[in-house]
Amino acid sequence: MQQQRRSGVFLHLTSLPGPHGVGDLGAGARAFLDFLERADQSLWQFCPVGPTSAAYGHSPYGSPSAFAGNPLLVDLTDLAGRGYLDESDLDGPEGAEPGSVNYEAVAPFKRERLREAYETFAAEAGEDERADFESFRERESAWLADYALYAALNGAHGDAAWTDWPADLAGRDADALAAARETHAEAVEYHAFVQWVFDEQWRELRAAAADRGVDLVGDLPIYVALDSADVWANQDAFRLDGDGDPTAVAGVPPNPGDDGQRWGNPVYDWDRLREADYGWWRRRLSRLLDLIDLARIDHFKAFDEYWAIPADADDPAAGEWRPGPGADFFETVRDHLGGLPFVVEDLGFLDESMIALRDRFEFPGMRVPHYADWCAETDRYKPASYPRRSVGYTSTHDTDTAVGWYESLPDDQRDCLHYALATDGERIAWDLIEAVWDSDAALALTTVPDLLELGSEARFNVPGTAEGNWRWRVTADQLDPDVADELAGITAATLR
Repeated sequence: MQQQRRSGVFLHLTSLPGPHGVGDLGAGARAFLDFLERADQSLWQFCPVGPTSAAYGHSPYGSPSAFAGNPLLVDLTDLAGRGYLDESDLDGPEGAEPGSVNYEAVAPFKRERLREAYETFAAEAGEDERADFESFRERESAWLADYALYAALNGAHGDAAWTDWPADLAGRDADALAAARETHAEAVEYHAFVQWVFDEQWRELRAAAADRGVDLVGDLPIYVALDSADVWANQDAFRLDGDGDPTAVAGVPPNPGDDGQRWGNPVYDWDRLREADYGWWRRRLSRLLDLIDLARIDHFKAFDEYWAIPADADDPAAGEWRPGPGADFFETVRDHLGGLPFVVEDLGFLDESMIALRDRFEFPGMRVPHYADWCAETDRYKPASYPRRSVGYTSTHDTDTAVGWYESLPDDQRDCLHYALATDGERIAWDLIEAVWDSDAALALTTVPDLLELGSEARFNVPGTAEGNWRWRVTADQLDPDVADELAGITAATLR
């Protein structure tokens, strides 16, 4: 953790402005970097950037790969500049909306253009382009070979989960895999091509961020989807039965006021992973940290102990706590990676063992004003209480916006909030920004909807719901220089 206090803004990449119905790695991302530079911000945080699918509501937390990039984020304008697409291919899809992602229109539109770009590349690529592509495939072969084959087989089987494929493919029989690579060679190459262009565009974006003094803050979900290349290619790393189905799934137990959650992800076989020196995890983290500068570990509690629910149980209360990998995991990772550039999501389940694990490695935890009791004299979620080793937020991708949250507060809490922040609430989002920026937290973060003082209509995700999430987008004209200047002024007054 850097000694100097720093600040930044959360905006997921699909929420960027752009001409093709969804944010991407092109001009909209550069425009946001310019906004951050003008606002004197040095952090850009976002959700995981892996592929998404309709099966999981295009949630970035339900990806078929923990290593691959999301094809929807590929900048088509760049592909036209390379000669892989015609300018006529760049007209946006019908049904695209400037302030929201219409995945039903955007996903097929992007797939068609990416397939056309690949076909042009396959037919016309020069020696240098082909050499660069093959170099990428070799460099990333540890994950790319399995991911590309998984994606090709998924398409060949009508998007069926790998557990429903023929037994020899699901069980990864060597002869069956070799035959599949030959039969589906073109599809495998297509998926590898998409990952190559994503990788090249990402590295250009990261260089542009570095030029502006902006570090990229990514996200590390602890669990992966059952129907993923990760589980299919690494079945020994998970608690599965002989058919590839999980024997236990992840979730959280009931709390006062809720019934718990059953997420359904397979849980890890930490004993086998430990015996393998956490090889899969080391490869996963190495890939992630090759793309970003700092990672937020989602559901950090599960590294201490995790809630395992029997796969045949629907009730989260049927689960039990099991020991996670603990300090041994992070010590091993540190030895191999040379550092632990992580902040951790430690909201909920704040028990002694989790806190001890977090503090042993000096990971900053999260503090969010939404969870404060504003009428208490002191509360860990009130900005005045934030310790130095923490990350202060005005809101997150999983909470309501600052304005939406404020409008739903009970009257007594709203009155206490007014007193604590010496405000009348007229500009509550900016009041919270100033309070978080003025706290002792090492890192201070807000969101674009909070900068724009938007209400619940701009909420990005409502946990526990399946529809309508991950769609909000900012428009180009909303990245207003006056907003950037106001944030720069608060930053100069509080963080410097």
